[in-house]
Amino acid sequence: MTHDLIVTAEGALEWRGQRYACALGAGGVVRAKREGDGATPAGCFALRRVLYRPDRLAPPKTRLPLSPLNPRDGWCDDPEDPLYNQPIRQPYGAHFEVLWRDDGLYDVILVLGYNDAPVVPGRGSAIFLHIAKPDLGPTEGCVALARGDVLELLAGIDPRARLRVLEPGETP
Repeated sequence: MTHDLIVTAEGALEWRGQRYACALGAGGVVRAKREGDGATPAGCFALRRVLYRPDRLAPPKTRLPLSPLNPRDGWCDDPEDPLYNQPIRQPYGAHFEVLWRDDGLYDVILVLGYNDAPVVPGRGSAIFLHIAKPDLGPTEGCVALARGDVLELLAGIDPRARLRVLEPGETP
């Protein structure tokens, strides 16, 4: 689809003739993603919904489903838990990733359709497109861009678009 967002293994996101620098997982891009490997999964993923910090910004412009985050929001990353790779509310009995972060990286989160239909324990969790560190340092496996770039993409992307992460050497 011409509206898809294409991510290269070299750390660029291409969309509508524009090229944005992005951060990927420290483990590179892999086809066989595993929980905790620090790699970004290769493949084509639906854009599920947008989460945002209402205390830090107004609701972003987007045609995707949009929900505000709550300080108790988390994402289960324990492969042994029945809610693995799903949102949870704190307190929670299994290991999870906190979504209400102090560093601003999750002020806006685009939830990707990775390992969610069906969820396979151990195949990776909490794979998002989110805000990058100021130096575009590596992620734990997500795709991350500058805050302004994330907001620009959200305002323009078609809800039918997908995020396509290319393997090293793969071309669109």
